[in-house]
Amino acid sequence: MRLCNNRKVFLLFLFITWLPIFAQQQQPPLNVDRDPVVSPDAADNQPISPTVSGKNAQSSETLQHGQHGGFTFRRDVDEVVLNAAVLDDHGHLVNDLTKDDFHVFEDGVQQTISSFQHQDIPVSMGIIIDNSGSMRDKRAAVNSAALDLVRASNPEDEAFIVNFSDEAFIDQDFTSSINKLQDGLAHIDSKGGTALYDAIVASADHLAQDAKRPKQVLLVVTDGEDNASSLNLEQTIRRVQDLQGPVVYSIGLLFGDSGGREGRRAKRALQLLSSETGGMAYFPHSLSEVDQICAEVAHDIRNQYTIGYHSTKPPSLGGYRMVKVVASAPKHGKLIVRTRTGYYPKTTNKSQTADSQSK
Repeated sequence: MRLCNNRKVFLLFLFITWLPIFAQQQQPPLNVDRDPVVSPDAADNQPISPTVSGKNAQSSETLQHGQHGGFTFRRDVDEVVLNAAVLDDHGHLVNDLTKDDFHVFEDGVQQTISSFQHQDIPVSMGIIIDNSGSMRDKRAAVNSAALDLVRASNPEDEAFIVNFSDEAFIDQDFTSSINKLQDGLAHIDSKGGTALYDAIVASADHLAQDAKRPKQVLLVVTDGEDNASSLNLEQTIRRVQDLQGPVVYSIGLLFGDSGGREGRRAKRALQLLSSETGGMAYFPHSLSEVDQICAEVAHDIRNQYTIGYHSTKPPSLGGYRMVKVVASAPKHGKLIVRTRTGYYPKTTNKSQTADSQSK
């Protein structure tokens, strides 16, 4: 595939022959020009969670420092890692809890927490922006808000930009440079349909394959219902759950002419995508609210707890596992924990090493 106007153009469609083998299929990497292929081992894409030293960090993982600021994480791949935000009954984030304040349940059975930390961990983030025709007059405000989100995030975060309509393009690969991200967002060619689900799955695969940070996030901004993907909503959620990440935050610009039956379906889809992965869906009443929402997303990402456990069920059993996390502390009232609702286990117990080099 040729580069056009100095843009990296990567078609993100995943062509599925039948659903039963969907869990084993892999989207083509966003930075490789080739036909979609089945990954030889989809389990190799499992994101892993780091250990950060400090009084709130407890983990069975091992961190080794390398040269040039690099680091290596070693842990068993069957550890389930949850990124959790905790809110009080006023909707405010609670940041003073300890490991003993949490209880994790899988399929109704309490699990033993093996690792715990509450740190501002750098993340790898995909920013996925609707580039369909209806977004033409909204892109300037959306682009500005997306850049403000990056500015409010951890300076060690890395992000990439995907613009999508009926096709999706990566217009800036992983970088920490505000200027490069701004250039990627500037590639506006608002036309065509809305292949939202294909863009999300391909971006999640790109994170799993090429991200340098173990904590991973997708921010999705769209103003309508998917009408051009080869995947459906259920397949999209399943693929993200197969990867055991990332957390999806979505902003639905469903005001004005975006209401009605299609608007309600779009809202439901964004709510499910976010709630099933531990994120949040936002529905502003006007473009003026988008910047504040992006600031809230950045704050939410930087104030999460990372909790790990080894399931009492062997991975060989397979099947979907429902997860629930409960938090309570004497000095707080009712607490609400937001995290992903479940996962599909990996089918290997081998140890995995992930090498990550700081930029």
